[in-house]
Amino acid sequence: MGYYRLLLGFSQKAFYATSTGLVAFKPLEDGKMPAALAERLDELCLALNNAAGQLVTSLTPPLLSQDSFGDLALLTLGAQLRGGANVQKGALGIERVFLIIQEIVAHTTTETTTRCIALTNNAGRSVRIEFAADPDIIIREALSDQPDDWRNVIAIEIKAGTDFSNIHNRVGEAEKSHQKARKAGYTECWTIVNVDPFDVESARMESPSTSRFYRMSALESRNGPDYADFKARVLALASIAAPPKTMKRKSAARS
Repeated sequence: MGYYRLLLGFSQKAFYATSTGLVAFKPLEDGKMPAALAERLDELCLALNNAAGQLVTSLTPPLLSQDSFGDLALLTLGAQLRGGANVQKGALGIERVFLIIQEIVAHTTTETTTRCIALTNNAGRSVRIEFAADPDIIIREALSDQPDDWRNVIAIEIKAGTDFSNIHNRVGEAEKSHQKARKAGYTECWTIVNVDPFDVESARMESPSTSRFYRMSALESRNGPDYADFKARVLALASIAAPPKTMKRKSAARS
C-alpha cells in the first residue's frame, strides 16, 4: 500500500486526508487487515488502478517500455523527500512563532531555553510558554506550588505550509488538535496559517474550535492590527504586564 501511494506521488498526510476517502485504508500500511477493509479491497484496487493508468498513459510513447516500468520506482523518492521537507517547514514555522512570543514577553522573562520560556506574571504566578507535540505551542499558568496544578491558558497550532490548495486539510488538522486542547481545559485555541490571502469565515466553519486565526506574515511584520491583537491577547490572557513605553524627550522651545 505504501509503495503504490508513493508511486502516485502522495505523502501519508495528503493520501489519507478526509477529502480522498482513503482514511479507512491507512491500517494497510502497517500490515493490518480489518474485516471491514477486506470487503472494500476491490474498490481500493480499482481506484489505484485508475490512478496508475492515468500515470502510465501520460507518458510519451518512447518512455513507455519495459525498462521505464522499473524506473517508475524512482517516483517514490519524490513523495518521501517532499514529506521530509514539509516536516522541516512546519518545525521552522513553530520556531518563528515561538520567537515572536519570546520578543513580546521579553521584558518579564526569568528564564529561556530552546523549548520553554519561564516568567512571573502580575499575580506573582509562574507562567510557562512551551513547545508541545499537539498543539504546537502552549501557555500555562501555575495556580499553586504543586507541580501539576496548572491553568491551561492558550493552545496554538501553527500551519506553516504555503500551499494554498491544501489549506483546508491543514485547518482540519488544527481542528482535531484544538478539540483535544479544549478537553484538556484550554479555553483559547489559536491557529496560525502561512497563506495569503486567507478566508477566515470559511476557516471558522472548518475549525469551530479555533478561537482566533492569525496569518504568519502579519505576525512576522511586528506591525498592524493583527499583530497588535495577537500581542495584546498573549499579555492579557497570561496576566503579563505590558512593557514600559519608551519616553521621548521633547526639545525645549527656543525663546
